Amino acid sequence: MKKLSFSNIMLWLGLIFLYAPMFILIFYSFNGSKLVTVWGGFSTKWYSELFEDQQILDAVWTSLQIAFYSASMAVIIGTMAAFVMTRFRRSWGKITLSNMITAPLVMPEVITGLSLMLLFVHMADLIGWPTQRGMLTVWLAHSTFCAAYVAVVVSSRLRDLDLSIEEAAMDLGATPFKTFMQITVPMIAPALSAGWLLSFSLSLDDLVIASFASGPGATTLPMIVFSSVRLGVSPKINALATLIILSVSLIAFLLWFFARRAEKKANMQ
Repeated sequence: MKKLSFSNIMLWLGLIFLYAPMFILIFYSFNGSKLVTVWGGFSTKWYSELFEDQQILDAVWTSLQIAFYSASMAVIIGTMAAFVMTRFRRSWGKITLSNMITAPLVMPEVITGLSLMLLFVHMADLIGWPTQRGMLTVWLAHSTFCAAYVAVVVSSRLRDLDLSIEEAAMDLGATPFKTFMQITVPMIAPALSAGWLLSFSLSLDDLVIASFASGPGATTLPMIVFSSVRLGVSPKINALATLIILSVSLIAFLLWFFARRAEKKANMQ
């Protein structure tokens, strides 16, 4: 019998530490009792009640919309910032931009959220826009701090690119914009995808910044969950969390499957 090494033991302990709470949560999502921590028999009634709760469903749809638009905008802003950080010559302007872009990575979310709220309030007083805080202000706020993560991911990829390929394209008559769209973007596509997925996850999970930037008409899912936890955790939250875990696992599996299939095709060629 093969003995377990110390590294294997630590690996299994780490996996148990990370995933055991998720399995417990999934198990208790089928709890028939109203008390979350007391087992009352197997039941799926909380899933049916979840889909009948219009407030939670509206919050899920709002969060998905904000996360999608925030991730898309963050990829655009972060890519442009990364291009400046890696391709422009070293100067005080470049250093200042780099520091400003990466500041949200180390800035506490409370400070970021409070500063954005004050910005929106003063803009409303000075120019009359935005008239009220809602989905638009949350989208702008999430795009701001998600762009920092995209810039870091994309800039690391841009630094590893072979510039001679872009120079060859421009020598053959391609404009800088055409070279960027047809040569650079395909080469950094994995970094763009990773940045988009990271931004989508951060926006979907954010509570602090959304609490400062949102208004009565834009209640996100984390805000609903946090408010329900303060009043007592409902088993519907366990059912909701279970569906989120299953959805994320399915997406991750599909991405792994298609990436593995593409890798096999590349190796066969």
